Amino acid sequence: MEPLSYDIIIIGGGAAGFFTAINAAEMAPEARICILERGKELLTKVRISGGGRCNVTHAEFLPKELTRNYPRGEKELRGPFHSFMTGDTIEWFEKRGVPLKIEEDGRMFPESNSSETIIDLFLEESKRLNIEVLTKRAVQGLKQKDGRWEVTTLQENFTAEKVLVATGSNPKMWEMLKDLGHTVVPGVPSLFTFKITDARIKDLPGVATDAVVRVKREKLETSGPLLITHWGMSGPAILKLSAWGARELSDRKNFEIEVNWLPEFSPEEISEELQRLKKENAKQHPQNYAQFGLPKRLWQSLVNASGIGAEVRWADLNKQQLEELTNQLGCGTFQVHGKSTFKEEFVTAGGVELKEVNFKTFESKVCKNLFLAGEVLNIDAITGGFNFQNAWTGGFLAAKAMTTDSVA
Repeated sequence: MEPLSYDIIIIGGGAAGFFTAINAAEMAPEARICILERGKELLTKVRISGGGRCNVTHAEFLPKELTRNYPRGEKELRGPFHSFMTGDTIEWFEKRGVPLKIEEDGRMFPESNSSETIIDLFLEESKRLNIEVLTKRAVQGLKQKDGRWEVTTLQENFTAEKVLVATGSNPKMWEMLKDLGHTVVPGVPSLFTFKITDARIKDLPGVATDAVVRVKREKLETSGPLLITHWGMSGPAILKLSAWGARELSDRKNFEIEVNWLPEFSPEEISEELQRLKKENAKQHPQNYAQFGLPKRLWQSLVNASGIGAEVRWADLNKQQLEELTNQLGCGTFQVHGKSTFKEEFVTAGGVELKEVNFKTFESKVCKNLFLAGEVLNIDAITGGFNFQNAWTGGFLAAKAMTTDSVA
């Protein structure tokens, strides 16, 4: 059978793939563009992102600050973000009838609060721009011959002048890229929560407060809201820690973390404050009144863990109890005995080695006219819309490069 011929083939029908295709079709209306998706559904990650609301991007408008949310890719994305970043993303969607809104924590969602709005937009734009979208087309082979790319699937064979790979953390595609000469950093999970069985938090699911969390014996420390769950700990502080420590923690099921429930206080300041409370609230029972602005149930649990019963008054506290309460508040140790993927936010640290990519164009330095965007690269971010922003930026710059005759 004669192979089907296109100008641009995009492998992967996810966020980066569709964004690239739509921009390329707008920049070069005459170009024949095809998206090949291995599954039967398109944009599955977009559908489940942000609890079904699609966390499109994050309200951070300085490139350097934005890059600080990428444990892998921080340095490489600085240049691309100067060309296309948050403001451009907002404008891109608004121009196409999808206004975005900013939430208190900086995350940005479509005003409709539904990921279907984003999916519908991508599908409608693809149709309007005559982009061919083929599902159930798992790529079996990818090679370059006589200046053109040959793409093999079980159903048909294709050829194209340019190919963009946007398959996320797909091990089969990583293997094909390795066969083409690329180096691939093995994938490990990122963005996970901690399984912790501990009497201090057993009855506190749903309690949230700001904290500093540190992995003991590692140079890993983050701060932010910490959420106590039925299985242990989650929330931004834990998720950031899991992203930055994805490699270090990849093969460790058991490790210890240290939690400072009072991030604005040093241990010395906590100790001084407890001494003041002992003096000024002598007749009160520590169990009865939460201090330091902590949630009451958490305060009571930490007081209890310090060996201070409900009948004890501040005046009765001895040196050992005060020291133990200082430790519980400022540097409590918790044993982590497992990790859980964060909801449906599947993020993997790993992918194509970043030195092998030209970040002005997202073209491979190993293979001419091969482009890479999204999580197929060794780029990943903390939660909050940053992974999608990487997809939009890479897709836009790749589209621009693929539709320009002379690529820099």
